Amino acid sequence: MAGYTREGLVDLGGFRTWYGVVGELDPGGGGGPAPLVVLHGGPGATHDYLLPLAALAESGRAVVFYDQVGNGRSSHFPDRGAEFYTVQLFVAELAGLVAHLGISQRYHVLGQSWGGFLAQEHALTSPPGLSSLVLSNTAASFPHFVAECNRLRGELPPDVEATLRRHEAAGTTDDPEYARACAVFYGRHVCRLPEPWPEPVRASFGAIEEDPTVYHTTNGPSEFHVVGSFRHWESLGRLPAIGVPTLVLSGRHDEATPSLQAELVAGLARAEQVVLEGASHLSMWEQPEAYLGAVSDFLARHD
Repeated sequence: MAGYTREGLVDLGGFRTWYGVVGELDPGGGGGPAPLVVLHGGPGATHDYLLPLAALAESGRAVVFYDQVGNGRSSHFPDRGAEFYTVQLFVAELAGLVAHLGISQRYHVLGQSWGGFLAQEHALTSPPGLSSLVLSNTAASFPHFVAECNRLRGELPPDVEATLRRHEAAGTTDDPEYARACAVFYGRHVCRLPEPWPEPVRASFGAIEEDPTVYHTTNGPSEFHVVGSFRHWESLGRLPAIGVPTLVLSGRHDEATPSLQAELVAGLARAEQVVLEGASHLSMWEQPEAYLGAVSDFLARHD
């Protein structure tokens, strides 16, 4: 899907981060469209499922993808735990990548799901070159996100909910039966496309299965059984400090529910919102034209 114009590994002090750029970067920060840096979710997924955003490069805007440390083509540390995989680690990694690419003076950031948490943390460091923020299918509170996922989980068929509860109580969330029960939830609120899902989506989910270290350490075994080290994260009281224009974008059936989007919009100083009907968490696949159109229009207005 994406033919990278440039890709490489950047050494960020003890680990290497893979990145791929679609389009031409303008290191001088000239008059063209500012580059977009894309932050994937998980934590523990890869950039692959966000590749529809590569189409934004057709307008002359460079799009930067990368795999966060511990994931995909970047350095893996399966023997390290929560003391290593901190929010601060991922914030520093993003800042290091932006500096390495020479785009610190002018760029946009789009964060999807956990990437939206990371995007908020990045914006809260007040980087002078950050032009705007796109918060896609995300939230301002992990506890609130989990509560909403569990509310949606309560609407699952009783036998599916019973299966989930049984394996969580027994500590057998690695059982294939648990995965099949989770898939019912995912089919409603993560990706509503018929299976098999697009190959890049399957690649990102497959990467979590291949090395679940980051996901299990920071999140837990599923979207609604969150017992990892990031479970208490939130930005609610800090949102007013984000001063850049921000697009809050989600799907109507998103696991990042409308009430979570309302918290973001209410807390941000310069927010606008788009809700895509018929879409859920991977709305860039379910409603690609509407999703990309909303992002493209927003970025163009804030270049």
